[in-house]
Amino acid sequence: MSKRNSKEAKQAARERIRLERERQAKKDRVRRQLIVAGTVVGVLAAAGGIGYAVVQNNKPGYWETAKDDPLVKPRNTAGAKGTTVVLGKDSAEKTLKIYEDSRCPACAEFEQVVGAEVTKDVEAGKYKLQYVGATFIDDAATGEGSKNALSALGAALNVSKDAFLDYKTQLYSAKYHPDERDDKFKSDAYLLKVADAVPALKDDAGFRKAVQKGTYDRWALEMSKLFQDNEDDVQGTPTLVMDGKHVTGSDKKQAPRSVQEYRTAIDAALKG
Repeated sequence: MSKRNSKEAKQAARERIRLERERQAKKDRVRRQLIVAGTVVGVLAAAGGIGYAVVQNNKPGYWETAKDDPLVKPRNTAGAKGTTVVLGKDSAEKTLKIYEDSRCPACAEFEQVVGAEVTKDVEAGKYKLQYVGATFIDDAATGEGSKNALSALGAALNVSKDAFLDYKTQLYSAKYHPDERDDKFKSDAYLLKVADAVPALKDDAGFRKAVQKGTYDRWALEMSKLFQDNEDDVQGTPTLVMDGKHVTGSDKKQAPRSVQEYRTAIDAALKG
């Protein structure tokens, strides 16, 4: 009898299959926890809301104390707390709200597949884009990268709206976006490395200083509250909303996952 067909070999094969099934099941569970919006937010809500007891730069309770820091609002924002971020031509009649978390894998997929279409429509004046940043994955997966990346996005927005959009694109790119369980965005050095891919930010000393000092950390927390307290019944990311209605793909539940789905959904929303 060959080794391949021996009892031991068969047992080893069955064990490999069992381990692979367990690994895949664990992976699926983690992904569902992070992507299935209602489940994640429902758990957080049951726990009393999203907490900020995490560590930055080895300082216990950093983000808890950051909420009491002086609020520095980035340029190119509006509203009492600078959390209204609207991009595009003033002449555009409609506004598309986009809710995203920087660590969100589904957001990265959306941006990589559909992001260029959104930018093209904004530049063409089809609609304005209002960005709302979330940070709930820091609590769901533990960490602080969502908040730290959102603060860095504030620093980019302070440079220009184009710099903000380009930086957001890079953060979600296949090259730089980490697995949601890998909290790479907690590192200022990594966020600055990503920024080197954006010409407007690469040599901007003010931007780099703002990221390293956490100038917009309090602003990031205020933006996160805007997501938590939203009036659009948004429970996860990415979510698109126009005229108070969710813009979804073919499943009528989640954001479009292909250019064709997006095109169909956004054209209908613009007509409606």
